[in-house]
Amino acid sequence: MTTRRTLLAGSAAALTLPFGARWAEAQSPAGVIVMAKQIDDIISLDPGECFEFSGTEVCGNVYQKLVTTPNSNPSQITGELAESWEASADNRTFTFRLKQGPKFSSGQPVTAEDVAWSLGRAVILNKSPAFIINQFGFTKDNVAQMIRATDARTVVLQTGEATAPSFLLYCLSAAVGGVVEKAEVMRRAQGDDLGNAWLKGNSAGSGSYVVRAWRASESVTLEANPHSTEPPKTRRVIIRHMPDSSAQMLGLQRGDIDIARNLSPDQIRQVSSDRQYIVTPQRKANITYLSLNQRNPNLAKPEVRQAIKMAIDYEGIQKNIVASTYAVHQAFLPEGLPGALTDKPFGHQIAEAKALMARAGLADGFECSFDYTAAAPRSDIAQAIQANLAEIGIRLRMLPAEERQVITKTRGRQHDIAMVRWGSDYFDPNSNAEAFSINTDNSDNARNRTLAWRAGWEIPELSARTAAAAKETDAAKRSETYLQLEREHQQVSPFVVVLQEIEVAVSRAAVTGFELGPMNDRINYRNTVKA
Repeated sequence: MTTRRTLLAGSAAALTLPFGARWAEAQSPAGVIVMAKQIDDIISLDPGECFEFSGTEVCGNVYQKLVTTPNSNPSQITGELAESWEASADNRTFTFRLKQGPKFSSGQPVTAEDVAWSLGRAVILNKSPAFIINQFGFTKDNVAQMIRATDARTVVLQTGEATAPSFLLYCLSAAVGGVVEKAEVMRRAQGDDLGNAWLKGNSAGSGSYVVRAWRASESVTLEANPHSTEPPKTRRVIIRHMPDSSAQMLGLQRGDIDIARNLSPDQIRQVSSDRQYIVTPQRKANITYLSLNQRNPNLAKPEVRQAIKMAIDYEGIQKNIVASTYAVHQAFLPEGLPGALTDKPFGHQIAEAKALMARAGLADGFECSFDYTAAAPRSDIAQAIQANLAEIGIRLRMLPAEERQVITKTRGRQHDIAMVRWGSDYFDPNSNAEAFSINTDNSDNARNRTLAWRAGWEIPELSARTAAAAKETDAAKRSETYLQLEREHQQVSPFVVVLQEIEVAVSRAAVTGFELGPMNDRINYRNTVKA
């Protein structure tokens, strides 16, 4: 079993940390919070496109949505830009009344036209998160009529069919619901891109912060929005890309960084009893899974899919590599969401897995590629999985890369096996069910490119049942339906769910107010302050 490497403080490895010389010069300045975090997953900071962990976290601090969910009770819907809302008797027309006061960073007020245009823009761009909005019947051809401003403070949404109000509201609370300033964005538009190229690395929001700079695989700098109705307690936040946990630990000890976001379990244990630090854990609605591309004829065999699930030593990986930062989980709904399945039927069953390989006509195994993020702990997990699958004859060609490269490859269906992460976009079972269990069009030009689509898994009948579950209005029946779907999915799908994340942030004792959330866009910087 591959084990997580131990703390290297004081070793030669620490001397190679990114920005090492810069960190050694001085402690982080007053009025600035410096975070160390792996952020090589960021592809875009445009809320209409952003769909990665670090990017949605940034967007959650830069943009506001009609509604949101508080971290203290993530099942509760509260207004963010909306002060009130109501549904028609047929649950097809939803009317939102905006609060007075919210302003964009330009100083201009947030209007209903900005809200309607932002939601319509996400539909028209049709980037990765668009399916969250598209599923209500919106298309580029009808969205202007179905989402509209009727006056400066009123937005009306008309869905294609009757919709449970809570389901619509949860979807609108996702990062893709972030509202941008129409005039500011369109001033920067290039051709028909609706300002997408500019918004990838800039911002036009009404949240607590403004994006000042994003340098891929290097840093993100945020400045306080001077016109925010929720002004932050710290004027500047700098997020440094620092994938090496030893470098993060060294920076924390020196005072060069204020918050470390990716320490190893050994390092977390080391600081837990030290009063110089505050340790903040949060179980996340994030899972790590393997995607088995069904375009690979060997991986398309049900026996092979099942053999892979049985061969992995889930408990060993969790205990020896990520003891305090992940929990074993084997279903597509994270524990904590309504309807989550907590059964764990798989676990290093090598004899049974070998029998399945033989039944598939692959007793001698086969070779395929394995894409994964190069940084620890995922690199360590990948090596453990490589060893496990070698026990049943599957020889993995290891392809480590930056996280955004792995994501891009899976989005293009260019992988064999890939280890990737998925975080729920909103606090409803459909957030993950739609992604993992719906694929009605398996063509390369499909409109909704879910995770099932990325894996090339064509499932018309399962898709229909999953879609029907989203419309069920009886809460108990809906929850039971998702449990049934998960049990079937767990056994037959090309997804091997391995772990659920427990994020642990470690800050210096002088830093207070940093708030982790169950979903990434609920991680809140606004109240973070350094004494």
